[in-house]
Amino acid sequence: MGKIFVVEDDVKLRNLIKDSLERYGYAILAAEDFLSLEEEFKKELPELVLLDINLPYNDGFYYCRAFRRISKAPIIMISARNGDMEQVMSMELGADDYIIKPFNIDILIAKVKSVFRRVYGEYSNAEEKDLEVLGMRLKEKSFKIEYKGMQLELSKNEFKLVKKFLEKKDMVVSREELLSELWDEFNFVDDNTLTVNVTRIKNRLSELGIRGAIKTKRGIGYIFDTSALEAGRDE
Repeated sequence: MGKIFVVEDDVKLRNLIKDSLERYGYAILAAEDFLSLEEEFKKELPELVLLDINLPYNDGFYYCRAFRRISKAPIIMISARNGDMEQVMSMELGADDYIIKPFNIDILIAKVKSVFRRVYGEYSNAEEKDLEVLGMRLKEKSFKIEYKGMQLELSKNEFKLVKKFLEKKDMVVSREELLSELWDEFNFVDDNTLTVNVTRIKNRLSELGIRGAIKTKRGIGYIFDTSALEAGRDE
């Protein structure tokens, strides 16, 4: 089953979580060196993170933000803090759920199972939908784009950027936000890499007869202007 990164400095609780989840077949990576959590995360690439808030050196909010920058793996925060602000902050930083200590271990196991079903299992395919805007369709599973009977296959980076543009159509998308889409644990991405990929996308869209859709907002980022698609529909 899935690999879970348990980040909890209470040894007794950490061992309880580890032993309980291992009985259900999960592979558990229990953090012990709290100075190298980010390095360990990048190396192991867990499928789920159980993350305490009160930690040595940096708190769980810091690591939630750090992990989310490099992975979309779900994160469940675990904390004795029961205030609304902590829960809201966790969700805004990218956490998927929040469990308040003390908790019933069966509740934790149920939440873990639920997350794996939703993200990786029986419910995940149902959530995958093609993205369509004014006749242009981005196909999630095949990395293909279709428009007016024509079809092109996109690279992984091209797909990520086109998806972001369509999700935020007619809105300015900052270069920083687009760079975060391209960055992963294997490849260093700089500003030039983004520029090259955006240029490639413009060329790919031109092959489909879509011109002038991606406009540069100097010093800020880009905008996907759907009026270019409206014009194409009228031709």
